[in-house]
Amino acid sequence: MSLSEVQIDRDQLVRNVRALRGIAEPGVAAIAVVKGNAYGHGLAEIVQALEEEVDGYQVDDIEELRALRAVSAKRTLVLGYVGKDDIDEAIRLGAELAIYDTERLPNLVEAARRHRVRPKVHLKIDALLGRQGVLPDALPPVVEVLGACEEIELASAYAHFANIEDTTDLGHAFDQLETFESCWNALRSSGWPDLGRHISATSGLMTVDKGNDLVRLGLGIYGMYPSAALARSQAELVLQPVMRWVSRLAQVKTLPARHPVGYGLTFITPRPMQIGIVPQGYADGYDRGLSNSGQVLIRGVRCSVLGRVAMNMFAVDLTYVPEAAPEDEVVLLGKQGDDRITAEEIASRLGTINYEVTTRVCPLLPKRIV
Repeated sequence: MSLSEVQIDRDQLVRNVRALRGIAEPGVAAIAVVKGNAYGHGLAEIVQALEEEVDGYQVDDIEELRALRAVSAKRTLVLGYVGKDDIDEAIRLGAELAIYDTERLPNLVEAARRHRVRPKVHLKIDALLGRQGVLPDALPPVVEVLGACEEIELASAYAHFANIEDTTDLGHAFDQLETFESCWNALRSSGWPDLGRHISATSGLMTVDKGNDLVRLGLGIYGMYPSAALARSQAELVLQPVMRWVSRLAQVKTLPARHPVGYGLTFITPRPMQIGIVPQGYADGYDRGLSNSGQVLIRGVRCSVLGRVAMNMFAVDLTYVPEAAPEDEVVLLGKQGDDRITAEEIASRLGTINYEVTTRVCPLLPKRIV
């Protein structure tokens, strides 16, 4: 029995993927985004569960590529930065790399010659995002250099939406699409008539996706919506969370009235109180911002966090669960009985987003497919 662990609902994971594929255009490849330890769900576990359900994967860097190759040989896009010294290994491992300047192209060419392969690359267009990518005005010299690199196959141009999740105004998204399509058409007329294209993650798929040959499925496959607005607009799309983060009560005891709980004396018992100690803390990804504000589920009842969340433990109020005992299951995230602690609920308490809540779950916690 693990004291604390992350449980992954494989059946629900598969249902989420199939639901998202169901709203994509026919023939669009489904690329599962498993960067950030699969948004905290466990890269190896998610990949093994989805091997027969998706057409490939996306990771961010060489370290994630290595981890992925330990469990899958499928098509993999590495869309973050890969340093010059790591390009050779990335090509050897069969990665499709992102290109957004010409500085690393000589290294790519050299690696392609050494391994006698013609690696695929994806040219990132900075279409009104202001992040990684080639600005439209800077595209012509990049095109010229790429055109001379016969050892490399330019597979796609791609971009990423900047303001499509927390808004119902898609004006900027349409401006991005116009900018991207202009660059894509320019590339096609410059020597790549069959050039692929992709711009959508989960949010794009839910709103404006069209004409792309792949979609990068991230948050949605884990059963979370990019925003409440998108959840409301996609009432027919049923996604459910797949993560359940559980621990167990390490101790149950009664404190007298006017007794402090935890560091900083931020909670003083107003009366004799039964409390429980949960052996998780901010080192495990349970945010310190949940001090005196978070809730967990014990025996199907919501129990409030008392005092400060420490590095490896925190206290909870057991007033409404007087029968609680050591080693009772504690749900920090997920369902127990008829109630559920959601990533969105935790994010609201912390002033952040659901992406961050799951991604920050400690990768050292045991993961189990259930």
